[in-house]
Amino acid sequence: MVTTSSDRVTSVERALSLLDFVASGPRYGYTLAEITKESGFSKSSVLALLRTLADRNLLRTTMPGPRYLPGLGLIKLGDLSSGNNPITSVAREFLSELALKTGLTVRIAVNDNGYPVFLTRIDGPGTVRFFTPLGVRELPHVSSAGKAILATLTSAEVDHIVAQTGLIAKTPRSITTLAKLKNDLNNIRKIGFAVDDEEDALGVFCIGAAFFDHAGRCAGATSVTGLKGEFSPAKIASVGKQVAQCSKKITKAIGGVERS
Repeated sequence: MVTTSSDRVTSVERALSLLDFVASGPRYGYTLAEITKESGFSKSSVLALLRTLADRNLLRTTMPGPRYLPGLGLIKLGDLSSGNNPITSVAREFLSELALKTGLTVRIAVNDNGYPVFLTRIDGPGTVRFFTPLGVRELPHVSSAGKAILATLTSAEVDHIVAQTGLIAKTPRSITTLAKLKNDLNNIRKIGFAVDDEEDALGVFCIGAAFFDHAGRCAGATSVTGLKGEFSPAKIASVGKQVAQCSKKITKAIGGVERS
């Protein structure tokens, strides 16, 4: 079917108006009924637009509902360091404080169905600059943020993710068996933070801790990155507590519920 230029512009305008409405809404999102009422469009038109935006990862859904929230695809369209993302905007003060205290590179990731997607980074004073891509879905079993997220999931959920990705060895120190991964996750639950001991890149050491949303679900994780030689056992324990505390502050700031 041939579509006129005017029709295309109208459709795009409607989609963008819905996207703007959802992006500026509450952290728990809007229902289809709420979006339809606000937009003034027909329910069928709104549903078609929302599904299209969700297919392109510009919106995402959460249950019960479904309720519509900004999607991770928006991260790639904007300035990741500008603080426009709702989570980074809230967390920036805490991330900057953590970078200053530890002298390490600090990053924050959202939980994308068990996978970490990093939103932004802040380098500590005098730290080595690490290549850390943003807006990319990363393997969860080789990063501290990823393992911190996995540690909040059930055993069945971990099994499902591992079945999807496999346990790929990025370095000789990467975890490559499900039994070893689950032992590591149990330890993370006990101590409150995860470590990446040269598992993603040789010579690089990371510590991460999860933060939670209003329903007690893992919303993402904070992590710090440094050179392996900088981390003695005492420093790992000390920095681990600081990272966990930073994530607790983020949980509180976004109205989350800390999981025991």
